[in-house]
Amino acid sequence: MITFLHGRLVETLPTQATVDVNGVGYEVLIPLSSYDKLPPPGGEVRLLTHLSIREDAHVLYGFTTAAERDLFRLLIHTVSGIGPKIALNILSGMNATAFRGAVAQGDVKALSQISGVGKKTAERIVVELKDKIGAVGAWEAASAQRALSPEDQKVNDAVLALIALGFKQVEAHDAVRRALAVLGAEATVEDLVRACLKPGA
Repeated sequence: MITFLHGRLVETLPTQATVDVNGVGYEVLIPLSSYDKLPPPGGEVRLLTHLSIREDAHVLYGFTTAAERDLFRLLIHTVSGIGPKIALNILSGMNATAFRGAVAQGDVKALSQISGVGKKTAERIVVELKDKIGAVGAWEAASAQRALSPEDQKVNDAVLALIALGFKQVEAHDAVRRALAVLGAEATVEDLVRACLKPGA
């Protein structure tokens, strides 16, 4: 399995990139969200990849962030009827945070406006992913809509980590605020999460 490519960007199109890795050129299909973050041709680039093996081809898909690749894999492995092409369309039409928020809120209308995603596919995405994205997606989307101070960002990251560990959103927020009051502003995200996980916290 090829997990990433690190080399020189040879050429780009909005849907694909060619990366020279020690003299070997790899053609990688990419979403628009990754294309926007690429350096100019000739620059050094690192793309996280997903290798799809079909009978007639081996296809590499590339992403500039782990969140994009995780969402791509979640879509193709979880939602029936969604293959790599539609998954790339989804990432091109909506960033990962907005997508998770739309799923968490059951926003079929927003999802169905993405190219290649009709109303029925959007409904299937919501039904099949809501439990997997759930509260984390809603919290993350709400946080992204407002500019966060460094301290708020730290609280937000700690809350997201606790939700991922099974806390309810309100419990996670209360626990992080209590931990911050005890540990002070110098506490890291890891310090806050650790403190919240201690018995009796």
